[in-house]
Amino acid sequence: MIRNNCRKYEPIPCRRFGRTEIQMPVLSLGGMRFQQSWKDLDPNEIGKEEQNNLKNIINQAAQKGLHHIETARHYGTSELQIGWALSEIDDPKRILQTKIPPNNDPSIFEKELELSLSRLGSKKIDLLAIHGINLPEHLDMTIRPNGCLDIVRDWQKKGLVSHIGFSTHAKVDLIIKTIETGFFDYVNLHWYFIRQENERALEAANANDMGVFIISPTDKGGHLHTPSQKLLDLCSPLHPIVFNDLFCLSDKRVHTLSVGASNPEDLEIHINAISQIDNLYELVNIIEKRLIYASLKVLGKSWLTTWSLGLPSWYQTPGEINIPVLLWLYNLLEAWDMEGFAKDRYSLLGRGGHWFPGSNADCLDCEVSEDDLKKVLINSPWSSEIPIVLRKLKDRLGGERRDRLWGI
Repeated sequence: MIRNNCRKYEPIPCRRFGRTEIQMPVLSLGGMRFQQSWKDLDPNEIGKEEQNNLKNIINQAAQKGLHHIETARHYGTSELQIGWALSEIDDPKRILQTKIPPNNDPSIFEKELELSLSRLGSKKIDLLAIHGINLPEHLDMTIRPNGCLDIVRDWQKKGLVSHIGFSTHAKVDLIIKTIETGFFDYVNLHWYFIRQENERALEAANANDMGVFIISPTDKGGHLHTPSQKLLDLCSPLHPIVFNDLFCLSDKRVHTLSVGASNPEDLEIHINAISQIDNLYELVNIIEKRLIYASLKVLGKSWLTTWSLGLPSWYQTPGEINIPVLLWLYNLLEAWDMEGFAKDRYSLLGRGGHWFPGSNADCLDCEVSEDDLKKVLINSPWSSEIPIVLRKLKDRLGGERRDRLWGI
């Protein structure tokens, strides 16, 4: 059995996690990446080597002050493996979070919740999130009378759940609507340097005294574990991961960042970021200006200040082409050479469901003509240029298709 005195290692500062009053470490250990399988397995199928690796990650995280562990029912074997590891690792400051998707049948939702608690081997769940309020119907399933939220309230009364939140990949208006119901204590959402459109949601969460957990800043924040040389140069002397961590934490409305790890060594670069937190404003300001200048130099002020105006939603566009997302990827590709990330996101469009909706541009000039496209671009100042941009993306990024993981 692994035993450690976590009080020896406290490099990670904490922030008050909204009205939960939890003192939350600014780095959280995300359980999405270090499990053996994305599918549920028989316990006998889980290998000793894989389990030892997971246990070592959790132990190292606890020693470094990452006392918050966050996972989900549908992250394959994650809950089961974490549950085994937690029984062998002593951490009196542990904060345990899992996530359950809403269901039209609350009894199915409750069975999922029971399974989560059983697999985690815990007496209670400190933070329970409704996983993926991405569409209005997900919110309705959750908050309507006799819906999923009523189940969670019953569990709270029994002492099995402490605080209730939600995770989301929704448009910002739905995120704000969910926040303003007043039913939730915290929110898991996307917000980092390359993706700041949830700014209004941050403001709403802050106004409602909610905890804010940033989802996957390293991976969804631009595949920063495999950055382009240009991005490395622009972020120097910091690594892009360090810059992005500090950028997020420079906003006091943000309380914690998810750290995905496939081995214990993956934690170190994030620890390095926190070691520089006293100088974060100076460091962030210098590099942010450099990145913005580089994008202006390549794309021009006119494009950068107006590209998003008058764009149709994906469901209003022939072929369900998600033009706003594709133009965002184009900007990342052109400004900072983020080809790996752009290609991954491009190939996922059309296969991401409500987690990442719409399609890529592969259907342009096949099922969808330029004339069809221009009809829905009538309000864009770039209606003539956008089809050209989409063709460039299709030529450079198209042809591959990727199945999504359960949660993106």
